[in-house]
Amino acid sequence: MQTQELVTIIPWTFIAQILFIQMYLIKRFLFKPINAMLDKRKAMADAEIQQARREKNEAMTLKSSYENSLTQAKAEANSILQNAQKDAAARSEAIINDAQSQAANLKAKAEADILQEKKKAVNDIKNEIGGIAMEIAGKVVEREINE
Repeated sequence: MQTQELVTIIPWTFIAQILFIQMYLIKRFLFKPINAMLDKRKAMADAEIQQARREKNEAMTLKSSYENSLTQAKAEANSILQNAQKDAAARSEAIINDAQSQAANLKAKAEADILQEKKKAVNDIKNEIGGIAMEIAGKVVEREINE
C-alpha cells in the first residue's frame, strides 16, 4: 500500500498543479503575445497622436499665416481703394476746372463776337444814316438850286 500511496492522486494537489500549469501556459502563450500586441498598438497610437499634434501645429501655423496674409491683403485693398478715391477726386476736380475754363472761354468768345457784331451793326447803321443824310442833303441842295 505504500506504493499505492505514492501513485495516488490527491484531488486538491492535482487541481492546484493543473491550475499552475494552465497559468504558466496562459502566461507563456497568451499573455506575452497579447502584451506584445498591446505594446505595439500603444506605440502605433502614440505615433498617431504625435503625428496628429504635429499636423495640428502645422495647421495652426498655416492658419496664422493665412490670417496675416488676409490682414495684409485687406490693408492693401484699403490702401488701393483710398488711392483710387483720391485719384478719382483729383481727376474730377481737374475735369470740372477744365470744363469751367472752357465754359469761361466760350462765354468770353461769345461776348467778344456779340460786341463785334454790335459794333458792325452800329457802323452799318452809321453808314446807312450817313448815306441817307447825304441823299437828303443832295435833294435839299437840288431843290434849292432849282428854286
